[in-house]
Amino acid sequence: MKIEQIYTGCLSQGTYYIESNGEVAIIDPLREIDTYLKLAKENNAKIKYIFETHIHADFVSGHLTLSNATGAPIIFGPNTITSYPVTIAKDQQVFKLGNLTFVALHTPGHTLESTTYLLKDNVGKDHAIFTGDTLFIGDVGRPDLAQKQSGKTQRDMAGMLFDSLRKKIMPLSDDVIVYPAHGAGSACGKKISRETFSTLGNQKSSNYALNKSLSKEEFINELTEGLESPPAYFPMNVKMNQEGYNHIENILRKNLNPLDTDEFEKLANQSGVLILDVRNQIQFAEEHIPGSIFIGIDGGFAPWVGAIVGDVKRPILLITPKGREKETITRLARVGFDNALGFLEGGLSSWKVKGRKTDSVSTIEASKLGKKIFDQTKIIDVRKNSEFSNGHLKNALNIPLDQLSENFDKIPLEGNFFVHCAGGYRSMIASSILKSRGIDSMTDIIGGFSAIKSSGIPIEV
Repeated sequence: MKIEQIYTGCLSQGTYYIESNGEVAIIDPLREIDTYLKLAKENNAKIKYIFETHIHADFVSGHLTLSNATGAPIIFGPNTITSYPVTIAKDQQVFKLGNLTFVALHTPGHTLESTTYLLKDNVGKDHAIFTGDTLFIGDVGRPDLAQKQSGKTQRDMAGMLFDSLRKKIMPLSDDVIVYPAHGAGSACGKKISRETFSTLGNQKSSNYALNKSLSKEEFINELTEGLESPPAYFPMNVKMNQEGYNHIENILRKNLNPLDTDEFEKLANQSGVLILDVRNQIQFAEEHIPGSIFIGIDGGFAPWVGAIVGDVKRPILLITPKGREKETITRLARVGFDNALGFLEGGLSSWKVKGRKTDSVSTIEASKLGKKIFDQTKIIDVRKNSEFSNGHLKNALNIPLDQLSENFDKIPLEGNFFVHCAGGYRSMIASSILKSRGIDSMTDIIGGFSAIKSSGIPIEV
């Protein structure tokens, strides 16, 4: 038996390669499928099944592409609706893989079709569960993503999840390994652990959702209270996963398009086109094309593109580090952004050589703030509400980054103000958005709240 977790930090997403006697099952594949094909070839194995734990909202799955490449069936749980042929597993249905056995456990609650796959070893002993978004390490999946399609309220879905956990998962042995679809950073749960796998016994003792003393009503309240709105791109990814999408190789051929300065500028002047700068925040702060938005490739890139840009069909022009053009387009495609028009060949240097103007963002090191920060009443903290409540600067106004656009009326238009997040990545995204809207009186605090605390500036809780 071979189990390999292929974890993608950008998406906080785990996909799985399981092999036995030359047969392979893939669970929740990424859109780019080369890794799975390569592993199977190296092991002289054949991909037999493609299991989907549910219809994903936070990324575009590679199930269709992988099925076309291998002939393996796509298997979903009960209640799944798609525009293409799939195998709908029944609750408790068995699938043989070499000497192993998979059992489909229908576990609705995150979505109606959510299914956990129980893996039994060669002697029939329960070995692992692949839980998708039903059970995370330290948390469970949010219950509000399937409301419109299901006709259920989020409290209805939370109640279903309570029943699924207690009837299907908690009766399993403590030594069963839990392999979820996501780790910390995913918007599919509220407080997911950084661990990417654990034992069920550990989760029974540490995960609030599996607390035996928790009543159904208490569980529902805990799961639904303080639930932040899902990113705007989620419904669009659901649609693509349900209805189909273009092969990623076609996307790369179309979008990996080098543009000279004149071509780039001409396209940038078209209505609705977004200039997306994916270099690091220091480079962006020093110099960037006026009107461009920063979302760095080395941070939580794809989810933040989804949250900030929202519309997967919006045309995008790219400013990338040299040699990372293909990577950028691939990572955009993971969350359904297939409409990149191309990238500026030669990067910002070519823009400057042609005499085009650049802009910058004012920054300051936390250690140099001194008394200024105490006198300054205009401080925008773009961290999550939960981060803010655990400690913040006096007089700081909390506007989470993904809520910035809808709270523009709260931004001070007169006088200077500071912007910060936890480490500097999100605040530079916020600063770039503000700059693009004609607001340039902000100063970004380098290193964010972490640097602020280290500098000895008093923190309020």
